[in-house]
Amino acid sequence: MTELDDILVSGEFAAFREAYAPAVHPAGTTAVRETVRRRRRRAAVVTAAAVVLAVAIPVGANAALNRRPDPRPGPAQTATPTPSETTASPTPPPPTPSTASPTPAAPDGRISKPQLLAARLDLPDWPGYAPTTCVTDNVRLRSAAETDSVPRLLADPRYGDLDGDGATETVALVACRYGEASAKQVLAFDRDEAGRIVTLGRVVVTHEGMDDITDFSVQDDGRIRAYVADIQPCCSIPEWSPQRQWRTYAWTGERFTQTAGPTKFGVDPRLTDLTLTAGDLAVGPADTKGNRTATVTVTVTNKGPVDVPLLGFSEFYSIGEPAGGDLSRCRTMRSEGPGTCVLDGLPAGKRKTYTFTFRYDPSAAPGPPTLRVTHYDPQERWWDDLKYKDNQVELRTAG
Repeated sequence: MTELDDILVSGEFAAFREAYAPAVHPAGTTAVRETVRRRRRRAAVVTAAAVVLAVAIPVGANAALNRRPDPRPGPAQTATPTPSETTASPTPPPPTPSTASPTPAAPDGRISKPQLLAARLDLPDWPGYAPTTCVTDNVRLRSAAETDSVPRLLADPRYGDLDGDGATETVALVACRYGEASAKQVLAFDRDEAGRIVTLGRVVVTHEGMDDITDFSVQDDGRIRAYVADIQPCCSIPEWSPQRQWRTYAWTGERFTQTAGPTKFGVDPRLTDLTLTAGDLAVGPADTKGNRTATVTVTVTNKGPVDVPLLGFSEFYSIGEPAGGDLSRCRTMRSEGPGTCVLDGLPAGKRKTYTFTFRYDPSAAPGPPTLRVTHYDPQERWWDDLKYKDNQVELRTAG
């Protein structure tokens, strides 16, 4: 190649750069690195082609200067081009669980019995009839029955997710003695963010018309079922006497409210209305030893609504020792104690009349002669009456 040829080639390159340099944008660092790698791989090829390029470039450069860009790609150019790293930032991938901002976990509210007994707790108010020793502030629960009227824990706590936060809370039955009975509450406990035990809320408390809570359970869905009774067995009330119901409670976000089960007890469906009437106590003349007999006729009416399997008669001691009549076929019931005579059953709506004879000694009687009728079931359990005042009569003496 002559010196003239070098001058012509250099001039063509200069014209080419002046025409196209403004349209060329610098590539990013990634493109630069890739270009360097390509150049290293193709160094030999470029060197070999340098002479050919030097000869051909004048013609190619002139053609490039005179060519207009094609307005749209042809059929062979339909492939999607790779975006340039210099003009668009790639969309970042979605964060993985390890890089996403974690939601603070709810505190673990599973509190063991020893932990609950060791804690200082603030409790909801006790019923108004509870003594002032049934305190509510900074309370340390006792673990066993006490003669003192102080708050204590009954049985073991139970657990479940009560508020739907994914963590477990604790439910417990607490009591405070008053007289021979106890006020009771089912309470829910949790932990705050510092790990302190706090009272989440009161589920249910004893009150007028619902005087006892004997059991509770926590369901899989966080609801709490409480086994409640209308009266508390104490003070000569037998354990089978109360009406009992399961009632269901749930957390609303602010407090617990009843969501299922009965809301009141009403009239006990196991009871009926017995009425006892009696004629005069007819006293006979004294025998040679001065002993007398007395006879009385009584009528029992079952006004319903429940059939009575067995009728029991009592308070004979106020008249004398049984000596005949229908008393000769009575039997004693264990649950009533000495002096109870149990006879036939009486369906609802029916009545029966009985004659009783006694050995009568008015000087030995503790008071006016009386009789009482009582409803018994087949298990020898006695039941209250819907109108108990007409179950007893005071006998008038004749003769």
